[in-house]
Amino acid sequence: MAGFLHSRSARVLSVVLLAQAALFYGLQRRETIPAHRPLEQFSLADDEWVVREDLELDKETLEVLKADDILSRLYQNKNTGRMATLFIAYFETQRTGKTPHSPKNCLPGTGWVPSESAAIQIPIPGEGAAIHVNRYVVSRGQNQSVVLYWYQARDRVIASEYSAKLLTVADAIRYNRSDTALVRVVVGVENGDARAATASAVSFVQAFFEPLRRYLPA
Repeated sequence: MAGFLHSRSARVLSVVLLAQAALFYGLQRRETIPAHRPLEQFSLADDEWVVREDLELDKETLEVLKADDILSRLYQNKNTGRMATLFIAYFETQRTGKTPHSPKNCLPGTGWVPSESAAIQIPIPGEGAAIHVNRYVVSRGQNQSVVLYWYQARDRVIASEYSAKLLTVADAIRYNRSDTALVRVVVGVENGDARAATASAVSFVQAFFEPLRRYLPA
């Protein structure tokens, strides 16, 4: 019995049951939808990273994502020449079945094969504690990239999908809201040096993290 309680199946079942309970409870009252600034207005005060291109998503991708607001943008570091793609999908509510698609599942579906996966901590200037995010190294043919991603809701950064769902349930019960955002950064690996790509991705996160908080509800 103790082994089952600590198993993945038990965790999944717990999330499902809690989600059902939150849904039943939430249906009894109107959900609070917090206001947010449009992501297309997002800008960086940092002079080191500059916008190179706004990336348009095709209609099929948008229909699959079902996000209420999306940012997909290519940046470049003026000092190193490194490119970084920033993708943000914001969901006003998850009560209607809309929910972020985990890169852990989406990337293999588009042909990217993960070769490394771990969680890393990123210190943020001006913050008392580092943020905890997922790091993946993925490959497709001869191309290799470093991917950092996390879920952000109510000013929290959450790496674990399970924790994100459980906290959504808690927010739905306590605050009557279930908004969340998926934040993803992709940096290409050059000359097989995944460490350098990771360092560039971390530097980019440190540059945009504080400005982004003004665009997502706290």
